[in-house]
Amino acid sequence: MGKTRRTMSVGLIGAALALTLAAPARAGETPTAATGWQLTSTDTDARFRGLAPVDRRTAWAAGSKGTVLRTTDGGRSWRDVSPPGAGELEFRDVEAFDARRAVVLAIGEGEASRVLRTEDGGATWTETFRNADARAFYDCMTFFDHRHGLAMSDPVDGKYRILSTRDGGRSWQVLPNAGMPDALPGEAGFAASGQCLVSSGPKDVWLATGGGATGRVLHSADRGLNWTATETTIPAGEGAKGVFALAFRDRRHGIAVGGDYRKDQPSPRAAAVTGDAGRTWAASATPPPAYRSGVAWLPHRGSAALAVGPTGTDLTTDGGRTWRTVDTGSYDTVDCTPDGSCWASGEKGRIARLARPWGAFGK
Repeated sequence: MGKTRRTMSVGLIGAALALTLAAPARAGETPTAATGWQLTSTDTDARFRGLAPVDRRTAWAAGSKGTVLRTTDGGRSWRDVSPPGAGELEFRDVEAFDARRAVVLAIGEGEASRVLRTEDGGATWTETFRNADARAFYDCMTFFDHRHGLAMSDPVDGKYRILSTRDGGRSWQVLPNAGMPDALPGEAGFAASGQCLVSSGPKDVWLATGGGATGRVLHSADRGLNWTATETTIPAGEGAKGVFALAFRDRRHGIAVGGDYRKDQPSPRAAAVTGDAGRTWAASATPPPAYRSGVAWLPHRGSAALAVGPTGTDLTTDGGRTWRTVDTGSYDTVDCTPDGSCWASGEKGRIARLARPWGAFGK
């Protein structure tokens, strides 16, 4: 998106959860029942907008100044596995398959947009894509499985450009755009959290937009070949406003969050929900109080999800219809794993995980 924006890119037990998320802990603090986000020591001031937890022990983070970190001990220690010579790159998304295999996306105009892959835990990296089109600017990527994935660029010739891999990110091809609807004037994606392109199941994928007259979500049910566009209730109309992040717990139920990322501007109607794969969107009755750039469903909790942004973390236990703020720490993105762990990351080297697994709170 424009230069200013691109520098961004089943009920829980309510009382127990409120205690758990009430206040972030300092790095190294011993987790307790009253501890929410547990900050970890990363020894860097990089901003991590890319986050890919694999399970409660293994996670990857990618951020500014070409920084990539990996933990295999639940965040007690982080290893700097940044690609050599990548200091000028801005990593905004990372997708990890396990502790050894991961793919990172660097954003920017022209050749600044790149994809790199590692198969040995970051000991070595291979550049598998470098954008040669000065008109393209890649924002996000997603994987359906260990082999099939997509990356998206802001519109080129009036349509979003989709990059596809069938071999786990080892090679990439630009998909034909015949099935892509026209972009709105001024419309693009936000490289703010690695969640402007998300998938669920083997073929469904959704793309979030802003900057145009309305905040839209595009949906494809065939891995990016054909798309339909739907307006959301999240305001757009200016370059800093729109849908920033999406999360789908299955192919039908999704949440969209966003707003206006400028600190001095309000973000009304900053969340919306869908129950029909994105064909229609309804505004959250009680949305988050400010701009939110990341969102994630809690594993095995049906209707519960977290949204994060620079001014805090919000919780919903009714599928996104109502939200309440449970933490005021700054985070850009959030993600949860099938084994019940949740992680968040953001500015000034901040990477945190919930001090206790969600399963500890019962159903």
